[in-house]
Amino acid sequence: MRRATRIKDMEAAGVIRGYTALVDPELVGLHVSAVAEVNLDRHSEAMVQRFEEAVAASPQIIRCVSATGPADYILNVTVPDMKHYERFLHEVLFSLPGVTHVRSSIVLREIKSEAALPLGHLLDAKAGLSGSRRT
Repeated sequence: MRRATRIKDMEAAGVIRGYTALVDPELVGLHVSAVAEVNLDRHSEAMVQRFEEAVAASPQIIRCVSATGPADYILNVTVPDMKHYERFLHEVLFSLPGVTHVRSSIVLREIKSEAALPLGHLLDAKAGLSGSRRT
């Protein structure tokens, strides 16, 4: 099968959800990256939906996951500087529906950031090596 056909098939099946450009945050003036752990006071369906809609509408939040462990949500936030992060905390994060606790960690430097998914297991399965480990 030709590569272009495989890609079109994966797009049609939803395997490929979209395309993006990787932009260097420093070069566009985004010098502060933070990881914010957020807890909600209630977990009713309505509260969670309102919180998640508000998160989706906030451009500073570039990633949000619902997680197990001490935090209900883990957010990756990117802003120009600490003054902007403080303003973001007070004007956005602390005012989101149901937020009771936020713990921030400021990223000192990024060691690894991958956009590609680790798909080696698909090759292993295709080769009949699903139980073995690739080296």
